[in-house]
Amino acid sequence: MTVRDIARPKEELVTAEPDTEVRELARQMRDRSVGSVIVANDDEIHGIVTDRDLAIEVGGEGRNPDKLTAKEVMAEDPFTVEADSGVYELFRELREHGVRRAPVVDGDELCGIVTADDLLVLLEDEMHELSQIIRSESPPYTPA
Repeated sequence: MTVRDIARPKEELVTAEPDTEVRELARQMRDRSVGSVIVANDDEIHGIVTDRDLAIEVGGEGRNPDKLTAKEVMAEDPFTVEADSGVYELFRELREHGVRRAPVVDGDELCGIVTADDLLVLLEDEMHELSQIIRSESPPYTPA
């Protein structure tokens, strides 16, 4: 299984220009129920702003969200993952980079995003399928 198989597609990405006001980023996250906005011009990724960035860099520092832009709070040059990378490689790289989200690229083209939440849901689905196999081949469980 590759990252392309599990990534949210480009159509579902929430993106913004570098000069987008921070308050607008927060609105986009709220309205789209996401935890990050990719800062990009077309397919050129400049950075990523997460809900944590807004809480810590803006709220925690007492900065005015009406006077800040994405460029001022984004993590520049975020870790990206190639669409054809394997899922296990992705787990390792997310851990090594200490991030929970990664824009997905196909060469130079932005094509989606994958998050730790997506991976957790995938694992839960896989565990459910595995448990169904085990249940179908095992005697019924009767608590004592």
